[in-house]
Amino acid sequence: MQELTLNNDVRMPAIGLGVFQTPADETRNAVAAALATGYRHIDTAAAYGNEREVGEAVRDSALARDDVFVETKVWISDYGYDETLHAFDKSAGKLGVEQLDLLILHQALPSDFEKTQQAYRALEKLLADGRVRAIGVSNFMVEHLTALMEKATVVPAVNQIELHPYFQQREVQAFGAEHGILTQAWSPIGGITFYRDGEHTSTLQDPVIGDIAQAHGKSPAQVMLRWHLQEGRSVIPKSTKPQRISENFDVFDFELSDDQIVAIDALDTDRRGGPEPTAITLESFGRDIPEA
Repeated sequence: MQELTLNNDVRMPAIGLGVFQTPADETRNAVAAALATGYRHIDTAAAYGNEREVGEAVRDSALARDDVFVETKVWISDYGYDETLHAFDKSAGKLGVEQLDLLILHQALPSDFEKTQQAYRALEKLLADGRVRAIGVSNFMVEHLTALMEKATVVPAVNQIELHPYFQQREVQAFGAEHGILTQAWSPIGGITFYRDGEHTSTLQDPVIGDIAQAHGKSPAQVMLRWHLQEGRSVIPKSTKPQRISENFDVFDFELSDDQIVAIDALDTDRRGGPEPTAITLESFGRDIPEA
């Protein structure tokens, strides 16, 4: 298992299982399969509605709590200092843990960035109190990170962003590297379908990636995950199928050449598949997060 060291010296497994859009009744089995395969990092979020099932699967695995890195996110509806402190209580209660390994803000809220800053101040308090081991953000662009860090006392350990061969966000990655913020990729194998060269296609069907996969006797998904790891990123691929979960973890026995990495780097289209971070508002994206 490859690990990455965060800017506060906390070590985090480089590959985690993501459970975005995984129904609650499927989450428990997916997490159980991942832990049995060897994953030791699970990424969830309050807005996913499956924190409780993640916690149950971790407990049922019989692994020691310290052996599983649990990451979750605060949704924008719970931003604000006191609100975010309570959001921790809700997430920790559902997960059945006293301490979270990584707690991050799910989105910037550009329409009320003061609330975003208050929420991050609450994360700093939770970190100081030992209730979380590391804090960070998700879907923050350079302007959001810059504004946050003008008032923050703790540099985010992680910025989780959409990142795959067709959308690489190099400017955001470079800003993170300059300030010691680890880039964590969601949709690391381009799970969203994209338009490329006028055709409805996806990264999994890209001929450049396909040729590299054939050369190594690996799948396109494994090649993309390996690309992320060799460029120093954390990845959280999502699947509910045990075979695919296992395949996504089997990426430590080969290495891409420099030329192959350059070839994948050249596939960037600069076209986002997920929501535009600057357009996030409570009116459009707010939702109540239930109590524990």
